[in-house]
Amino acid sequence: MSALTSLKLAKLCRTFAEDKKAEDPLILDLRKVSAVADFFVICSAQSEPQLKAIANGMEKELKDGYGLYPQAVDGFPRSQWIVIDYGTVMVHIFHTSKRGHYSLEDLWSDAQRVK
Repeated sequence: MSALTSLKLAKLCRTFAEDKKAEDPLILDLRKVSAVADFFVICSAQSEPQLKAIANGMEKELKDGYGLYPQAVDGFPRSQWIVIDYGTVMVHIFHTSKRGHYSLEDLWSDAQRVK
């Protein structure tokens, strides 16, 4: 994963989401509570085109700037939830109407939030 730490990668993902006007982006530190990933980045989009723009923008920035490719991408704008898996960092991009329904922040409430 180039010279990036998982924390730096998570912060970059949050920044790239913010660049595409994602709502309420946050990072959950899972290192002490799960082996699924080191960090979750969670954010919301107001529309399906914005979901796509956030996901595509993030993938392009990490590929062009850092030579990083996701291990997997699941979901698509019509599903209103896209997950991009970078191994130690998983990015969850929800439509605003779905984020509260799945409530990952509550599910992983024992994970610390990264400022």
